[in-house]
Amino acid sequence: MMNKTKIIIFCALAVTINVVLGEAVSMMSIPLLFLDTVGTIFIAATYGMSYGIITGVTTNLLMGLISGPLSIPFALVNIAVAIVVALCAKNGFTYKKALLAGILLSFIAPMIGAPIRLALFGGFTGSGTDVVIMALRASGKEMISSVYWGAVAGNFIDKILSCLLIAWMIKLPQMRRIIAK
Repeated sequence: MMNKTKIIIFCALAVTINVVLGEAVSMMSIPLLFLDTVGTIFIAATYGMSYGIITGVTTNLLMGLISGPLSIPFALVNIAVAIVVALCAKNGFTYKKALLAGILLSFIAPMIGAPIRLALFGGFTGSGTDVVIMALRASGKEMISSVYWGAVAGNFIDKILSCLLIAWMIKLPQMRRIIAK
């Protein structure tokens, strides 16, 4: 059994990865990509739901300190990410399971995040997803529907890519030695 201290250190590193990648992608305004849950996905796939949830919540609390308190409610999205990935990763996080987790998260994460985004920001956050939301609004869709489907568009690319990246990473021999339980 792996030392809990080592797992907590990995959780702290994963939080740092979430924040750094999330902020870097945000600063570069890369449309339909966030990469702010890669660390949560890694921890949930490798060490399970509880550690994934701790990683996700800690990420949003830290983002609340860095970017302001409006980041904190999105911890609910990170919790959902940890739960879905941990359930999909039972008995290993294969590419098939990673793809399934990514697709599920593409629809589940926006169910939680869209109402938060709408309540806190009126639906627009300055991300690349805003373009999709504006196009949907211009086509006559209701705001909540536009925000949800705009988020699905962004999450579809982001969550599938993130999950497949982690599935690949976990399979690397060097990584297997480092994360061995």
